[in-house]
Amino acid sequence: MTLHVHEFGPADGRPVVFLHGLSGHGGRWRLLAERELADFRVIAPDLRGHGDSTRLPPWHLEQHAADVIDLLDALELDRVPLVGHSYGGATALHVTARAPERVARLALLDPATGLSPVTCEEIALEELVPDTWPDLDAARATFAETWHTTEGVDVEVPANFVQMSDGRWRRRYSTPMAVTAWSEMSRRPMLPPRGTRTLLVPATKADFVAPELVAALRDRLGADLTVREIDCGHAVYLERPAEVGALLRGFLCEA
Repeated sequence: MTLHVHEFGPADGRPVVFLHGLSGHGGRWRLLAERELADFRVIAPDLRGHGDSTRLPPWHLEQHAADVIDLLDALELDRVPLVGHSYGGATALHVTARAPERVARLALLDPATGLSPVTCEEIALEELVPDTWPDLDAARATFAETWHTTEGVDVEVPANFVQMSDGRWRRRYSTPMAVTAWSEMSRRPMLPPRGTRTLLVPATKADFVAPELVAALRDRLGADLTVREIDCGHAVYLERPAEVGALLRGFLCEA
């Protein structure tokens, strides 16, 4: 198996697979898992190019989806709920399209798909020179301000950081993979098959979920789609763990 996996909760709990966004790692789900979904078996891989998983290409969404399906096979999980944030949401959509029989239900937390090609090109160019910090305290300060939380930063720093030869620190993900990911996020959204029970959670203070995506999902899924906005930035489950946890619990436990 090519993916490093973080697991939280009881081994005999109901399994749910969580997919992080670009630049993240599976450990980012720890606070949500331990505090809000403690009775579930939360399975959270480091996606290809992230954390302790393989750095090798290809890095397109089809490969990320194949990696997740391979993970389900390795863990002998036939059918599970799938939760994806940001680029993990785009990956979750591709998993669902490729193997709908493996996805019991789908939760998309401010998914990053169908984004502006102009914006994606601009950010991809910025990724060529990764952000660095002089020390971990400086990194903590940056993420505390960006995510509007200090507690959520504890799952990011130092776990997702590596020190470079010049003594500065950067996040633990592959730069070539990240550049590719911004291209992938500009692709036309992959919609789930009709009949897929889906929860969409857009962040009102971010610009990732376009009205066109919401409309396309409504047209495809009808009553099988639930939309619940959260008044926060893009890192919804880090900024609002209790609110997101309650939404997910209700969604995962509904009849």
